[in-house]
Order: sequence, then structure tokens, then C-alpha cells
Amino acid sequence: MEEAVIVDAIRSPIGRSKAGGAFTQMHPTDLLAQLLQGIVERNKLDPALVDDVITGCVSQVGEQSGTPGRVAWLAAGYPEHVPSTTIDRKCGSSQQAVHFAAQGIMAGAYDIVIACGIESMSHVPMGVSRLDQNPYGEAFLKRYEPGLVSQGVSAELVAAKWGISRQELDEYSARSHERAHQAREAGLFRREILPIHTVNGVVDQDETIRPGTQASKLAELKSPFENEAMSQRFPQIGWHVTAGNASQISDGAAAMLIMSRRMADQLGLKPRARFVAFDVRGDDPLLMLTAPISSSRKAIDKSGLKLEEIDHIEVNEAFASVPLAWQREFQVDNAKLNPRGGAIALGHPLGASGVRLMTTMLHALEDNDQRYGLQTMCEAGGMANTTIIEKLN
Repeated sequence: MEEAVIVDAIRSPIGRSKAGGAFTQMHPTDLLAQLLQGIVERNKLDPALVDDVITGCVSQVGEQSGTPGRVAWLAAGYPEHVPSTTIDRKCGSSQQAVHFAAQGIMAGAYDIVIACGIESMSHVPMGVSRLDQNPYGEAFLKRYEPGLVSQGVSAELVAAKWGISRQELDEYSARSHERAHQAREAGLFRREILPIHTVNGVVDQDETIRPGTQASKLAELKSPFENEAMSQRFPQIGWHVTAGNASQISDGAAAMLIMSRRMADQLGLKPRARFVAFDVRGDDPLLMLTAPISSSRKAIDKSGLKLEEIDHIEVNEAFASVPLAWQREFQVDNAKLNPRGGAIALGHPLGASGVRLMTTMLHALEDNDQRYGLQTMCEAGGMANTTIIEKLN
């Protein structure tokens, strides 16, 4: 079996999706095209050798409906014979793109794949694809009567189940901003960020980080999910989830160059990491955000490692209750969990986040001379992907 390795990983800065945000005037495929150009050019790779471009994207409508990886590849000026496909596993879409790329190489179907992700939430708002539409059929609704809830309510249910207080959620969120700010100030994101050219100039830093965020200020925010019907249905909920302790709606892209070790050696490219284990798993769609726990357990079991051997852990900060519940289960050191901040500070451009997290994790492993990293993402509908990688010397 071929060994799949990561040769390179880059991301765009993350832009706010509000008016005036860095990428609000840029078509999503033009943003992704710059990432594809960057990863090809910096590795002096002949783009004709790429076997596939596997792209994570959640809202595949409007400006993201035309197989965005294919459009971006051609917009970059690259060969027409290279195909692309689009993956939707909700927040884990580009992490799943990485899995499919690596697994295709391990199976011998590919030699070189670019796994990438894009989401312009300013151009294609979350949920726009199901306006006035019911994505659930009768059989599904009958099974899950009296009905599923929004992810925000699921985050409240997670907080209630694991006994996570409002203070813990807000303190965690303030820490995410502080860690991301410290990483940016120390230049730790510099290697992983590809500066993006826009009509307003070059963007080379995340604009989502809020230095000086204080838990006491976050405590003043109200939960947008509280209403009488939900309160009656779920009396255990404390209504602690707010915009301050949830991920930021944002725009961004990321790309990873994955190939067989044989091909990397043939091209004179240095592998930076290898894949140790993969898992994808489902869980209760009402709680929705808990599958990272069971998926992480399975991935660790598949890897043959012990949890204490894993140096760096990324649990996507869709809501603060997700990594905190995960930490309740695994009891890992705070220093290992999202050490450079997460989506609460850096933003969560849905389809791009899987590769964005792995890009940050890879660079952190290298900077700290650490060996193993684990990444897991909660996904709408009650699913999760988990990946374990090993940094190579």
C-alpha cells in the first residue's frame, strides 16, 4: 500500500463576512484560485501532474455552485485535463477532502491530489440553500419527533449534559482570542498564511481576532436561541450560548498538497507529515455536536497510540461547549487543546475549516518539534471526522 504524505499546506487569512470584510468584494472561486496558484508555485510543481482537486464546500449554491475547485483551478490558468469534485460533510467538508485524497493515494488511485476548501459566507450565507425548503422527509421526521433543533440549541444541550457553566464558556472564548492574538503577534501564522491580493490591497493577517477580549464583557451578551417553546421543551438548558462563545461567520480558503511518498521522493519534495489514522462517525442528531468524542476514541484506537502520546489537539470551536465537553471526556492538558486559538477567534469559513485547522496544526507541530497531532470536527446532523497525523523529520 502506498504511503500518503503531506507536502505542503497553506491558508488564506480569515476575513469577516460583515460589510467591509477583507474578501466581501471577491468571488469565492477567485479566492480559492490564489490558494491553488500559491501551493503549486511554491513547490515548483508541474500542475499537469495533479490527479484531482478535491474541494470542501458546504453551501454549494449561487457563486459556489459551479464545482468551485474546478472553476478555481481553471481560473488559476492550470491544465483543463485536471478534474475536481466537491465534498459536503458540513463543517468537516475539507477534512473529508483530505481523507479522500489520502485514501485515494493509499489505494493507488492517485499520485498527487490537492485537497482544499472554500467558503464565502458573505456571498453565500449559511442556510441559503434550504430557504423555504424542508430537507427532511416524513420517515426521518417521524423517527425524530418532535423534531431536531438548531446547532445553537444543540450547543446548549451539550453544555447542559456536561455541566458546563456560562462562565466556563466565556472564559474559554476569551482564551481563544488571547491565544490567537499571541500566535499572530509572535509571527506563528506567517508561514501558513498566503497573502491574498484584493481590489483593496494585499491581505496577510486574520481580521477576526479581537485582542483584549474579556470573559466579563462576553458575559453581558444574550443568547439568541432562547425562546418560550424551546424553554418548555428543554427546561435543563441554561441559555448560555451567545455570539461571543460561538464561532465567527467568515470567509476563507485553504489548500493542502498530498502525494505518495514515492512521488514526493521522485519530485525531490520533502514530506512534512504522514497520515496515521482516519475516522468518520455519526452520533445523536439532536445533540448534533458530540460525535467528535466517539470519533476521537475510534481514531486513537486505530492508531495504536495512547492519548498522552498526542502532542497537539484541534477540536473545532463551532461553539465553546464542543471542545469543553471533549476535554471533560479526555482530561487532556489545556496547553495541548487548540493552543493557537480556534474558530471562536479565527473564524469558521465552513468548507475551508478542515484544511485550515490541519494547516495550523502541522505548522505548530513543526514549530514545537512535536510528533503527533489529532484533529476532530463536529458536523451538522451529528457527525464528525477525526485525523491523526505524524510530523516527519
